[in-house]
Amino acid sequence: MKPKILVVEDEEDARLQMKWALGEEYDVLLAADRASAVEVFRENRPEMALLDLGLPPSPAQPTEGLALMADMLNLDRLAKVIVITGHSDRATALRAVGEGAHDFVSKPIEIDDLKRRLQRCHFLSALEREYLRIHHQDTEEDLEGMLGDCRGMRNVFSAVRKVSMTDAPVLILGESGTGKRTTALAIHKHSPRQNRPFMEVNCTAIPSDALEIELFGLESTGLPGSTPSRLGQIEMANGGTLLLKELNELSPVLQVKLLRLLQRQQIERVRGSGSVAIDVRIIATASGDLAAAAAEGRFRHDLFFHLAVVVIRIPPLRERGSDIRMLAQHFLEHYATQYGRRKLHFDVAALCALDTCHWPGNVRELKNRIRRGVIMAEDDSIRLADLELAAEDADSPVNTLKDARQAAERQAILHMLRKHAGNVSSAASELGVSRTTFYNLIDKLGIDRGTTKG
Repeated sequence: MKPKILVVEDEEDARLQMKWALGEEYDVLLAADRASAVEVFRENRPEMALLDLGLPPSPAQPTEGLALMADMLNLDRLAKVIVITGHSDRATALRAVGEGAHDFVSKPIEIDDLKRRLQRCHFLSALEREYLRIHHQDTEEDLEGMLGDCRGMRNVFSAVRKVSMTDAPVLILGESGTGKRTTALAIHKHSPRQNRPFMEVNCTAIPSDALEIELFGLESTGLPGSTPSRLGQIEMANGGTLLLKELNELSPVLQVKLLRLLQRQQIERVRGSGSVAIDVRIIATASGDLAAAAAEGRFRHDLFFHLAVVVIRIPPLRERGSDIRMLAQHFLEHYATQYGRRKLHFDVAALCALDTCHWPGNVRELKNRIRRGVIMAEDDSIRLADLELAAEDADSPVNTLKDARQAAERQAILHMLRKHAGNVSSAASELGVSRTTFYNLIDKLGIDRGTTKG
């Protein structure tokens, strides 16, 4: 299949000449003005465009052409735009490159030179799209939507990749909304069990008696009117993975039965008279401190150590530094595309609030607020009110003078890091402290060092 190129030129003879000159190597699409070009681009998504900046209604000015270039790049940021300018209008050409054009050619156009430029464009475009395809697989498919570059999340990604190829039980710890289920699903998708069942049970959502049947199944007595036999989630997950959510709420009786499963790979159904062999991988999540619960006698020590062969701790969103903006932008692009509002962006106040909000609901809360912002924004800017964030929400809860001091220090450090693009030396100098003191404050306040670059 030939690569597609859109030629935008208001003079018909010039359009036809380009179609004739390039038609053997490219699928040439034609447009004479901004409106028709946007329509053709949206429907066909060419990877390249050859754009004469002088378009009606003001062919003597580059305004309409530059606006069209912005339209196309908003539709596809990887599109390669080559602009056509007058021989003496180099300043306009450089302006276009500064605003996103890949290259420029001057009239009169030398076809051989243009073809060489287009070949380079096509080669570069193919490389970029393949890179993004692979990167998309790594971040969206391989890790099931997990995004992040802070040190804590890099540790999570590393642990997921290492543990996935084993059958070891995994304990995932983290606050509500941090992505514990997502992490468990990523482990399953990476594992040799990926084509087998992935079952999940929320231990807090089902009463204890019903949870036993839900997990281990029920065997009928065979008497008239008796409850029929049913498989539990453990047997339904046989050969695959069982995710037990909020395991810290499991009753002592069920803790014993789960320990037997981990030790022997066998279960007994409720009212059952014998054991059933099971091959299932157990992944458990907990929001509370399971080790402390075990130390206090609220959770069995032996079960804890059987589960905690590998422990993955997911950091709360407020400790993930620049990941907050990365995730916010990711959710913005997703929902802006879903709701047809591709030009949306955060205003400055909203960005600052995203950085400093305490985020008690973590990634789940951020995702829902961004979705609301996309829906509620009245123009192309998402503001604090659209996110249902007030300026005071940007601060962490303050109960004591120490809390207030730490909140102020944290906000000042984050502000300086943003201002100086992560450069610690410059940020520390403006705050009037040494680099060592600055780093000590970063560690004390739980700010990820991955947001700094030296």
